[in-house]
Amino acid sequence: MGKASPSLFSTLRLEAASALTLQEQVYRRIREAVAEGRFAAGERLPSTRSLAAQLNVSRGTVDAAYGRLAGEGVILGRGAAGTVIAPGLQRHALAAPPAVPATSPYALPDDYLWPFRGGMPALDLFPATQWASLARQAARRLDAARLCYPDPRGLPELRNAIAAYLLVSRGIACDPAQVLVTAGYQAALQLVAGLVARAGDQVWFEDPGYRFARRALVAAGMRLAMVPVDSAGLDVAWAKRHHPGARLAVVTPGHQSPLGMALSPQRRGELLEWAMAADSWVLEDDYDSEFHYAGRKPPALKSIDRHGRVFHAASFSKTLFPGLRLGCLVVPEAWIERATVACELAHRGHALQEQATLAAFMADGHYARHLRRMRLRYAERSAALTLALQHRFGRRIELTAPEGGLTLLARFPGHAADTELVRQARAEGLAPSALSAHATTHPAGQGLLIGFTHVKPEQAAEMAARLERAIDR
Repeated sequence: MGKASPSLFSTLRLEAASALTLQEQVYRRIREAVAEGRFAAGERLPSTRSLAAQLNVSRGTVDAAYGRLAGEGVILGRGAAGTVIAPGLQRHALAAPPAVPATSPYALPDDYLWPFRGGMPALDLFPATQWASLARQAARRLDAARLCYPDPRGLPELRNAIAAYLLVSRGIACDPAQVLVTAGYQAALQLVAGLVARAGDQVWFEDPGYRFARRALVAAGMRLAMVPVDSAGLDVAWAKRHHPGARLAVVTPGHQSPLGMALSPQRRGELLEWAMAADSWVLEDDYDSEFHYAGRKPPALKSIDRHGRVFHAASFSKTLFPGLRLGCLVVPEAWIERATVACELAHRGHALQEQATLAAFMADGHYARHLRRMRLRYAERSAALTLALQHRFGRRIELTAPEGGLTLLARFPGHAADTELVRQARAEGLAPSALSAHATTHPAGQGLLIGFTHVKPEQAAEMAARLERAIDR
């Protein structure tokens, strides 16, 4: 047939403010016009160059839209004769494409950067310029070997840097062969659980404890033995009396999550003795022990493991930024080969660019300097917010001064349930979490876990006032 009617395409308008991409809009407008009968079968469409000029978009945008329509059999390319509406096309077969949801099927929390959000590092303190410079250098070093599948255990220079750092900072003497790079703590947890336990095995788990880890273990078919926590950390004696046959213990000995205390030296010894005697294993989640503000930071449990019973997991989400999605797992020597095979079966390695950047960041001393700076700033922010809350609430608040970590624990006797206080705080743009939500069998009481990392000292008074408004609603 002849050229497409100019009037048909003159009415095709794109919306710059639309949530849909320009390509998606072009695709949908043509598809809808065909479905509504405004184009006849066999009618010729404008060339991609012509339509792109008319719509003021790139030719690639129209090419992509035409490609999708051709793939669905809506249009047909005829070489020099141009592109036409497919002859014999049944318009009623063109059901409307599904609407693009306003949010992805997995809805990410909208409060990651809100004040009081726990577990988030202070992203305003991240040395983005230094990181970007190292990333550019890593990109320039790309060669054919680094464009292939990476070592599933992790980039060798990163594993070397991690092993060197753990020796100095956490007292862990390990060979780089024992270090595996992971996609954060959850990946380390799943790897260890898959290595040492089977579905139906019993696992000691702190109560209250880290909710995502609890859910992951349940999803893996483990039977959780919820162990109470007191001022000395996990109650090992209680666990031995009630659940002596557990296959694995998952603990946060540096700063108990979420209460914040360190596992006492006596309990550490008891835990390792139990693991040895029961032929069981311990997973140490060393999630934020780098941030300790009072006295010496607690040693890593792995540093006193003389019989190879402890798997040590750490993540860079709390020390750098969670979007990095990198962590590490130190496995006992006896597990190196089996852990390597498990990595090979689970994935084909992690993105090399990020690993190479992190390796340089650590090897050049930037990581250690960054942590020293963060400890000072966090101590300032914690102290400023603590004083502001005490000044604002007086005797109406009970604050637990943290020895380390990234959160304050605040209790408000006589007020509503902590879950209700969280709801009220969100109305003021604050994102604390409810302590009670972390417990299942052994209640830890009511309280708000308040992240202080995103609250600068000069903002502390304002944030305390906003929390007061929320709680006094």
